[in-house]
Amino acid sequence: MSCPPAAETPTLFSDETLIVVEKPTGLLAVPGRGEAKSDCLAVRVAAHFADARVVHRLDMATSGLMLFARGAPAQRELSEAFASRRVGKRYLAVVQGRVDADEGTIALPLAADWPNRPRQKVDMLHGKPSLTHWRVLARDAAGRTRLELEPVTGRSHQLRVHLASLGHAIVGDALYATPEVAAQAPRLLLHASHLEFDHPVDGRRLAFDSPAPF
Repeated sequence: MSCPPAAETPTLFSDETLIVVEKPTGLLAVPGRGEAKSDCLAVRVAAHFADARVVHRLDMATSGLMLFARGAPAQRELSEAFASRRVGKRYLAVVQGRVDADEGTIALPLAADWPNRPRQKVDMLHGKPSLTHWRVLARDAAGRTRLELEPVTGRSHQLRVHLASLGHAIVGDALYATPEVAAQAPRLLLHASHLEFDHPVDGRRLAFDSPAPF
C-alpha cells in the first residue's frame, strides 16, 4: 500500500495544548527503522506544530483519530489519562462471518509472538490482561458483520487479535486473517472513530468523531 500524501492528514482541532488529527491508512504513526520509514504522522504533524508530542499510536493499517500533545507537560497529562483509562475510544470494523450475538466482551490476555513479530497472540499463561467490548451495528448479505469496538485496555494489535481469536478476523487484515479474508479489501477495515477526554487545562470534556471511510 502506497503512503498517502501529507494533504490527506487533516487537523480536526488544535489549541495551545493539544492537536487532534485523522490518520490515513498506510501511514506509520511514528517513525520506523531506516530512511524508508521516516515519513509518519508524527513528523507531518510536527511540520505544522513544532512542539507536537506523541500521546498514543495507531497501527499503520488502521485509520482514524489520533491525539497529540503540545509540549512535555501536556504530554504527561494526556498520557496519564490514557494510562488510567479516562479516555473514551471507539472503533468501527468489518469482520468476516455473521456475529450472531448483538453485543459482548472479549477478555483474553495478549503477549508478543516473538518468533513472528510484529504479530501478537493470545497467551493464557504470560499474556497481559486485555479487554474489548463490542456490539453489532449491521450484518450484510455477504456474511460480514459491522462492529463498534470499545477497547478498555490498549494492547498492541488488541482488536485485531481479539476478533481473530473469535473466528471473526477483520476484513483486509494481512496479519491475522486468512489470505482469502485479507484479500477481500484493499486495506484493513478498522477505523478509530471516536475519541473523548478531559482537556488537561480547563477540564472540559472534548469529543471527536470520524466516520469510517469504508
